[in-house]
Amino acid sequence: MIDEIIEEEISPPAEPGFWKESWYQLTRNRAAMAGLVIIAVFALMAIFAPLVAPKDPLIQTISARLTAPFTDGYILGTDDLGRDLLSRIIYGGRISLIIGVVSVGISLVLGVVLGITAGYFGGWVDRVIMRIIDIMLAFPYILLTIVIVAILGPSLMNAMVAIGISQMPRYARVIRASVLAEREQDYVLAERSLGTNNLELMFRTILPNALSTTIVQATLGVGEAILSSAGLSFLGLGAQPPTPEWGLMIASSKQFITSAWWVVTLPGIAILLAVLGFNLLGDGLRDILDPRLRD
Repeated sequence: MIDEIIEEEISPPAEPGFWKESWYQLTRNRAAMAGLVIIAVFALMAIFAPLVAPKDPLIQTISARLTAPFTDGYILGTDDLGRDLLSRIIYGGRISLIIGVVSVGISLVLGVVLGITAGYFGGWVDRVIMRIIDIMLAFPYILLTIVIVAILGPSLMNAMVAIGISQMPRYARVIRASVLAEREQDYVLAERSLGTNNLELMFRTILPNALSTTIVQATLGVGEAILSSAGLSFLGLGAQPPTPEWGLMIASSKQFITSAWWVVTLPGIAILLAVLGFNLLGDGLRDILDPRLRD
């Protein structure tokens, strides 16, 4: 009993866990916390849209078309069909966040599988996969996205698939580079000597140690996916009317930019804030997960 007490007294304090330490570092980064707050606000509005939105985003009131903000009970005014702009922006946030998360999810799954396969096996497998990636990177990102949507057909789901496929090469290259650095480490060689099969080595042993940079890329990728989806909708290749999507709202009201500025400006500000939130958070995560940038 006495020995246990002495051991407790002389033992050093436990080091904080990775997630606890990362959260502490994140809270010290004001820009990252500002981004997290912006994302949280949009996420809460998206989740509770039926409770937060003052009106149905699809109901048209022609007599109230192009009503200015803070007039006749419309906080952000109405569009050219008399639909409440605040409600449409709130519901549009739900669609944009889903597009961003699903698109990045598709990119991550494809990129991780291709990147870890190329990096782990090397040889001709690596050469074939990376040549495919190089061909995809030879196309401008938005042009490749437009081509894929044109092949699949204009729709919200096809836009998410197109954005996911177009973003995939960056994740594949990042994962491959990390796997190349990790596969000859002692802990991997030890696992291999114990008879661990390739799949377990790839996804259970190596992958968790190769994800830090990818997490940062994914956070930044959500903002880029939101921006890309807005661009596709603006071109008529993404969401279709009467869906309350930010890019489509701008496209359908662009002719009123001089006579009713709010119908174009306010959805654009929503896009700006959402993308800014993810960019700020991504920069903060980069500072935390990269030891060279930590205090």
